[in-house]
This record gives sequence, structure tokens and C-alpha cells, in this order.
Amino acid sequence: MIDLKAKPFHLDDEGIKWVEQTLASLDLAGKVGQLFCPIGFTDDKTQLALLTQGIKIGGIMFRPGPGEMVQETHRYLQDTSDIPLLIAANLEAGGNGSAAEGTFFGKQLQVAATDNTEMARKLGIIAAREGGAVGCNWAFAPILDIDYNFRNPITNVRTFGSDPQRVARMSKAYTEAIQEHGMAVSIKHFPGDGVDERDQHLLTSINSLSVEEWDATFGKVYADCIEAGAHTVMVGHIAHPAYSRELRPGITDLGIMPATLAPELLNDLLRNKLGFNGLITTDATPMAGFTMAMKRELAVPTSIAAGCDMFLFNKSLEEDFAYMMKGIETGILTEERVNEAVTRILAVKAALGLHKKKQQGTLVPEKEALSVLACEEHVCWAQECADESVTLVKDTQEMLPISPESHKRLLVFTLGGEEGLFGGADIAPHFISKLKEEGFEVTLFNKSEVDFSAMFGGVKALTDHYDAAVYISNLETHSNQTVVRINWAPPFGADMPWFIQEMPTMFISVANPYHLIDVPRIPTFINAYSPSNYVVDALIEKLVGRSSFKGVNPVDPFCGYWDTQL
Repeated sequence: MIDLKAKPFHLDDEGIKWVEQTLASLDLAGKVGQLFCPIGFTDDKTQLALLTQGIKIGGIMFRPGPGEMVQETHRYLQDTSDIPLLIAANLEAGGNGSAAEGTFFGKQLQVAATDNTEMARKLGIIAAREGGAVGCNWAFAPILDIDYNFRNPITNVRTFGSDPQRVARMSKAYTEAIQEHGMAVSIKHFPGDGVDERDQHLLTSINSLSVEEWDATFGKVYADCIEAGAHTVMVGHIAHPAYSRELRPGITDLGIMPATLAPELLNDLLRNKLGFNGLITTDATPMAGFTMAMKRELAVPTSIAAGCDMFLFNKSLEEDFAYMMKGIETGILTEERVNEAVTRILAVKAALGLHKKKQQGTLVPEKEALSVLACEEHVCWAQECADESVTLVKDTQEMLPISPESHKRLLVFTLGGEEGLFGGADIAPHFISKLKEEGFEVTLFNKSEVDFSAMFGGVKALTDHYDAAVYISNLETHSNQTVVRINWAPPFGADMPWFIQEMPTMFISVANPYHLIDVPRIPTFINAYSPSNYVVDALIEKLVGRSSFKGVNPVDPFCGYWDTQL
């Protein structure tokens, strides 16, 4: 029996009555529809109506788009759905996770670099305000992963770092702030990413910590956010062999499943040991970590049978719906278990007051609410976060500060700049523009027009033309790559820093903080964590000495190597 008066629902008698009556009004197909939270790809109303009036989904998520368009799409969905929808967004870095013009406050690692819990709270407030303005009520955030493995290509700047205590402190502050503003969080990715060097988007990854190690780290982080009242947990396609073996003695290696298909992790660990009473959702099920673990026809109903309450995204919604119904027919999934899952889905909706807002017609605010997107206060907060986060990792050559008097002629190299899966953009033009405003002469290395003969032009040919070299790297996390490392330009690594003993050289990363693994002996290294104009503006102030470097290292930027510290 689910206690709907207990944490995290705290429903009154009226709320419980709505949950029970709504559940009772649904036939089996209607209940199964509530289990699904697909990703939206269109604002075409005919297609949207198939979701709300056909399968009658329980929730949905869209990638960011123009705020007005996103808001109108959400309004149509809520207007045409009999039961209010959970509408989600990846609000990991601010309002830009729901609206393209929303505030890009900063990646979680940037927030961690401030070592200021108030910044995590402000991130949560911005996420709730701006996400709410376009009609979102569910944040797929915060990320509770601990970035233990610098080789992991997807956790990286999306985490609050590698210190479990800081991760717990920041995650709790975000959770409390966003919930105070009427939005649900989804703490993720249980049982915890960042240990394996591999990405669960591409395979079933492994959390290889022992039971004792997990309890002292991930376990405490999750316990703190559960205690803070997190409404939902997102479960990753991540196996935890130590706990599976502890909870299921004799389990075979082949029987060790990703958490999304592992009842011992969902029920014994998350529900019973950690005491989580809220909604459990899978991570995106088109990810290979899920699809490679079990035949999809079986995996779809098994995920709910194992303890997940909601099924995120689809290869084919119609096909997955049919698989879920067939799983009930064949006994993989019982209707009793479906009722439990739908009860929790409805209870979250009631806890957010969505049933009342449905009656009032206020599930999605009016167009005027969009004025909060990138409003003056939020921009000011983002600027504060940028100022407090930029981190001087090392300056063993004492190059800083720089000025047109000391280093007038700069040779600038850009790395990356493609937009990543979770936001970001090419900030190099803004960086170069700001340098020129300061009076520097900037030459941008053009890797597409490398003069082969110039590669062998000697030291003097370089030092006669330039006073210093600056690398600005924006290598973002993507869900299709196995590493986030530097690839130098042909021929022979034309843009690599072979000249660090010949002229002052610095490396700045506005994304991956671990590039010292590939440029260990560059003597001046700066981490800035997020590719935003706010960060670039703060960075320039620090490079020229008008502002001090205030950020702390939220991870080990030296990657455990001695030569990276030289």
C-alpha cells in the first residue's frame, strides 16, 4: 500500500481522492498510456493529439525551442489531455533547457567550482521560474553522479564534481529551491554514473564500487535528496554488480542487469533501504545501455515489473505500447503492478497541484510569463556564478596577468565549438572580440588552411610574429562519442603546442576540465566549465588582472599524473 500522505507526496484527503478516482476511471489501456513519457519532435497539432487522445500518455519532454512555440505546444497538449501531463525538461544548466532564449546559468561543474551552495540554489530557482514559464513542471535534474573517472565522456561538466560531500550539498540545494517553486525534480542517474569510463548511451555501463563504498558516497548523496523530498528518481542503464550480488546471492554475471531492469536495485535498495516512496522513471530507453541488455519486447514490460513507474522515450511509441500490453497478457507485468505505478504517477501530479490547475486552466501560464526568460535578475546571477567559478589551475610560468604591453600579439587556437547534446555554442568569436577590445592583436590559427612548409619554418618564424599563444577549448559532451579528448589538426598535429618552451602559452577550457592529460606541460591552464558569454566576459576580466580567480577545483584537473602539475 502506497502512503500518499507521506513524503514526497504529502497529499491531503482531497488529493488522495483525486488519485483514487482517476485511477478507477481508467481502463487497462488508459493506465498503460500513463506509463509513457515520450520525447516530442513536432508542434503539429494532429500529431500531438495522437499522444493525448490516442495512447493518452502520462508525460512528455521536448528539446529546447523558441519559448513562445514551446509554451503554445505545451498549452495544446495540456488542453487536449484529460489527465494533466507531467511536462519535463533537462534543466541541468538553467532555463535554456526548456527555451532556447532561456538563461544559460552554467553547467553543474561550473556551479560546483564556486563552492558556493547559494549558486546551486539560484540555478534551481532559474530552472523552476523559466521552465515553469513555458509550462514545464518536471525537471530532469539535478545530476547526482560523482565524476570519479576523468575518462567518462558524458558525466564530466554535467556533474557537481568528484567530492561526494559537495555533490550532496549542491544537489540538495538545487532540489529544495526548485521544489519551493512548485516543480518536481528527478534526481539522476541511479545507482550513479561517473565510475565507469564508458557512456550508458552507448552500452550498459558499470558502477564498480563495493557495497561499502557505494553506501558512503552515492548512497549518502541519494539519501540526502530523498530526505529533502525529491518527487522522482531517474534510473540509469547502469549495472551495480556488488549490490546485485549482495541482494541476490548466486546471481550469475549474465543475470546482472542495468538498474532499469534490476528489481534488487529498484525495490531492495532504492525503495526499501533508501526509503524512496516517490516515482521512479527509466532514463531514455532508446539508449544502448537499455536496448542491449534484453530483447525490447521483454524489456519494455520488465522495466515496470522490476520497479520503474514510468517509461521514458521510445523507439516506436506504438510498438512499445503494444509490448507493454502483451507483457501484461503473458504475465511479465501484472495489472496490480501497473496500478501501483500509475498511482505514483498520479500522486506526483496531485502533489504539484496539477489537477487543480487543470480545473483553473492555469497548467501553462499566459504569454506574458515569458518575460522571465533571461531576465535582468537571472542574467546578473549568471554573471556572479561566472565570476566565482573560473579557476586558475596553474600558472607556473607566471604569465598572468597579460596586457597589450606584455603580450600584444596573440596567436589563438580554437578547439571544438560544436554544440553539444546538453547546450553550449561556439564562444570563440566572442572571446576573440573581447581580446581585441582590450587592445590585443589577435591572429586566429586556421587549421583548414595549414601551410605545410610553415610547419618547418623554425622557432624564429613564430616568435618574430607573436608574443604569446592562447588555446581556447570547447570540447563538449556528446552522447555519440567514447571520449572527450583533443584531436590535433593534420598534418602532424599542426595546431599542437610544440612551442611551449619558446614563448608564453596558456590553455583555457570552457568545457571538459581534464585536458591536462593531453597538454601536461602547458604551464598556464584555466578551467571555466561552461561555453557562455558570461563566462567569457568573466574570463577576460581575470586574464587582464582586473578580477581575481575565485574558482576552486571541483575535480582533479591533473588527472592523477605528476607531469600535469609542472
